Amino acid sequence: MVNFELYKVFYLTAKSGSLSKAAKELFITQPSVSHSIKLLEDQLKLQLFARTSKGVELTKEGSILFSYIEQAYNFISLAEEKLHELRTFSSGEIKIGGSDSLCKHYLLPFLESFHDQYPHVQINLVNGTTPEIVKQLKEGKIDIGIVRTPILDEQMQVREGITIQDCFVTGPKYRELALGKVSLADLLKYPIILFSSNSSSRKFVTRLFSDHGLMLEPEIELGSVDLLIEFAKIGFGVSFVTKEFVAKELAEGSLFEVNLDAAIPSTKIGIITLRNMPLSTAAAAFIAKLDPALG
Repeated sequence: MVNFELYKVFYLTAKSGSLSKAAKELFITQPSVSHSIKLLEDQLKLQLFARTSKGVELTKEGSILFSYIEQAYNFISLAEEKLHELRTFSSGEIKIGGSDSLCKHYLLPFLESFHDQYPHVQINLVNGTTPEIVKQLKEGKIDIGIVRTPILDEQMQVREGITIQDCFVTGPKYRELALGKVSLADLLKYPIILFSSNSSSRKFVTRLFSDHGLMLEPEIELGSVDLLIEFAKIGFGVSFVTKEFVAKELAEGSLFEVNLDAAIPSTKIGIITLRNMPLSTAAAAFIAKLDPALG
């Protein structure tokens, strides 16, 4: 196979029509250019240049070769330009997967800050449950997943983020649940509103009741934390939500935290990526943006 450097000498000589100009651009001597061209012609067994009074010009065979080499150089230049753009964040793309609630209540400030710093990097958000996010990471459809821990998958690299605390909340209709202590068994006497069954939040709270020998069967299943909040507010029942995500509602009194006599374990937000898979420049920069929140 012909050394690529010989094609480089050929291309610059053909483009300038001068051995001396090619030598100057390549920072080598003119005899070195002549030697490289002779070596290329010997390997291809074709004459590529003819000497003229003004320098050199391509033969018919040389012109055919140049048309292909020129395309290759254009692609190489384009690739180098694209890599430069990615390195300097003048372009690029990052795909982040997470639930609606995590995107809205956790990610949004970081997304805003990242966009302000790198306005030319395109951000794509993909919504889904934790199993869906893990699956999309494995399929290469997203760069980063934002999920609730724990994640027990050896293919995932997990960076633990902030600690979050779940709780049951209700609107004014069942405000008595915020006053005296309420057992998990007594709570089941009220209509329970939960996330859909394949969500990590739902699995978490189901295990909590199971550990106390109780079966949790919700009256209403929803796919959005905003709906969980609104349904609790207007009296449909008791919703299981992340306390940090309803801080405003609790402070203003439109929601009330159920005063359980059982402790609900805290959990962490996890930033997951595919183990042993290098991150794009944009994805690595976004994770660095999350650093203040990482534990």
